[in-house]
Parts: sequence; C-alpha cells; structure tokens
Amino acid sequence: MTRLSLFNSPLLLGFEQFEQAVDRISKTADSYPPYNVEQTGEDRLRITLAVAGFSEDDLSVQIEDNQLVIRGKQQDDKDRTYLHRGIAARQFQRSFVLADGIEVTAASLDKGLLHIELERPLAQPQVRKIAIATKEAQSGESQSIQSVRKEGKP
Repeated sequence: MTRLSLFNSPLLLGFEQFEQAVDRISKTADSYPPYNVEQTGEDRLRITLAVAGFSEDDLSVQIEDNQLVIRGKQQDDKDRTYLHRGIAARQFQRSFVLADGIEVTAASLDKGLLHIELERPLAQPQVRKIAIATKEAQSGESQSIQSVRKEGKP
C-alpha cells in the first residue's frame, strides 16, 4: 500500500520537514499533562500546562531542533508510608513543534500551572530580484576564477 502524502505536489518544494512534523505529531497520543494554547496578542502565544505537584526543580523546558520539549520528573519520597496512593509520582514529556521564527521568551510556574510565553514575529513581505546570468557572463567569470587560482591566489 502506498502512502498518500499531504505535500506530494510539485508546487510545494522543500516542505519535507513539515511532513515529518505532521508524522511526529500524529504519533503522540499521551494526554498528560493537559494543556492550553492561547493567543495573547497579535504576535504572542502562551502554552499553559497543568503540572500540579511539580516544583520548578522537577521541570525542564528546552528547545531541541525546532521543538519545544517540556519534561517533568517527580521523585518518590522514600520516607513516606502510604495507606492508599492515588497520586503517583509521575514523569512526562510533552513536545510542541515550533515554526521557524517562533521564539520562547519566558516560562513561569504559578499555582500548579506552567506558562510558556512565545513570540511569533509578524512576517514582512519580501521581494527579491534574482539576476539572470548569460552563458557568456558565466564562462568569463569561470575563466577569471581559474586564472586567479593559477597565480596562486585563493
């Protein structure tokens, strides 16, 4: 069975990394910890994770290859004796794929909620003119480069 690609169009060049990101996202099924993503301004986002019971020392927020990775690990307290244990010391890893240009500006922990602030710079339309070279110009340029190399200059 062949796999149908979302980006299988000759008009979408260089989007292979997006396809890989979609594959990664679809494979994550864990729903712990619950989280919100909200827009707090025209160019600002906030991710909020419910991390009750975790201290800031138990949490890690890192950027790894255009992914925001949040990890939490609680240590079991060996000195406690539980008659019933309904709240487990649990670890988690939650990843968010970030688009190019998105920057993490801050992280804070307040009342069991981890807030991560992100900024997405507004895209400025760019127009760039590409010079078109002719065969004569290219061959003349390559001859001058070869002559410079013969003279011993880099």
